[in-house]
Amino acid sequence: MIIWLNGTFGVGKTTTAAELVRLIPGAHFFDPEQVGVMLTHATGLPKVGDFQDWALWRALVVETVTRLAGQVGGALVLAQTVLVEDYWQEIRAGLETAGIPLHHFVLHADRATLIRRIEGDTPLNSPWRLNHLTAYQDALPWLSREAQVVDTTRLPPAEVAAHIAATVTPDPA
Repeated sequence: MIIWLNGTFGVGKTTTAAELVRLIPGAHFFDPEQVGVMLTHATGLPKVGDFQDWALWRALVVETVTRLAGQVGGALVLAQTVLVEDYWQEIRAGLETAGIPLHHFVLHADRATLIRRIEGDTPLNSPWRLNHLTAYQDALPWLSREAQVVDTTRLPPAEVAAHIAATVTPDPA
């Protein structure tokens, strides 16, 4: 099973993912961004504004996640912002073809909360993260159709993770 945490930068995806791995027995974490980081070291690729613009990134994410899920078993928790609907459709279709159950969650918070969180995240406080808030708002309609939206505005990551874990794991009773 794959649990994909989507949402804008600074909403708490990585922190929530760490909590999920702690809560779900046998769960593992993978950051698809690392596939993009790897590709930025390759020469000969076309210049793009975001590594997600490379079809190669999307294909390698599907391949890597599929193989990793087969290797480690259990739940695989991913934290990655995907705001382009066509890119998400491509990734989702690839994972469906691989036969891996996919649970897609969008962590959401209101704009004022996001700004406060981003500005308060001292090591990562960057204009780049703030500049992507509008793209997130623009993507929210399709994200809401494609995923379960979890409002994190007033919830700490541990509670968000507990909610997601309860949603994806069967009740033992």
